[in-house]
Amino acid sequence: MFTGLVETTGRVRAFHRAGAVYCLSIEAPDIAPELVLGQSVSVSGACLSVTALHGDSFDVDMMPETVTRTWFGASLRPGARVNLERALRLGDRLDGHMVLGHVDGTAMLRELAGNAQTREAVFSAPQELLRGIVPKGSVALDGVSLTVIAASETGFSVGLIPTTLASCTLGDLAVGMSVNLETDILGKYVERLIGGSSTRRRALTPGLSPGLSIEELRELGY
Repeated sequence: MFTGLVETTGRVRAFHRAGAVYCLSIEAPDIAPELVLGQSVSVSGACLSVTALHGDSFDVDMMPETVTRTWFGASLRPGARVNLERALRLGDRLDGHMVLGHVDGTAMLRELAGNAQTREAVFSAPQELLRGIVPKGSVALDGVSLTVIAASETGFSVGLIPTTLASCTLGDLAVGMSVNLETDILGKYVERLIGGSSTRRRALTPGLSPGLSIEELRELGY
């Protein structure tokens, strides 16, 4: 588990496929000397395990599922900069939000407004991911914990403060670029529980209209 507060950035040394896995080597002198084999590292939002250490760099392996759900397969190249965060330790302050490092998909930057100090970024994303995004809720974009300003059926917006722009790869974003998106895990569980209850109720009650009713909310304790 992570907080979404990026520790440092690294540079991709190599990225290639080896049979059923994808191998990624990252130059990261700020944290690589302190890593151990098997340790979890968030690489631009994807939780990956350290498989080899090389002084100022480290290696991780990825399943095809990870490459498919992220922008890695389309854009990850030697020299690319990635955000890095080591896993949260028990007792640490949770200054961001609970980030699992399990990327749901990608979002594309649609608009970028503001000045050199602060920017408001508007992203588009698949509708199934937008269901889990609410105004003033949390999202992780390329592993960065951010507060949602607004959300609609077609996209959502976040604010980028000077510290964020200077300390991670989001400062390099341009319109049309994609980021890895992880929605809030709490929202996913709520949707699963409520959706399951609604599905069962409709199966037992023919003719019941789709969606969540007042009666169902009352049954769930709301």
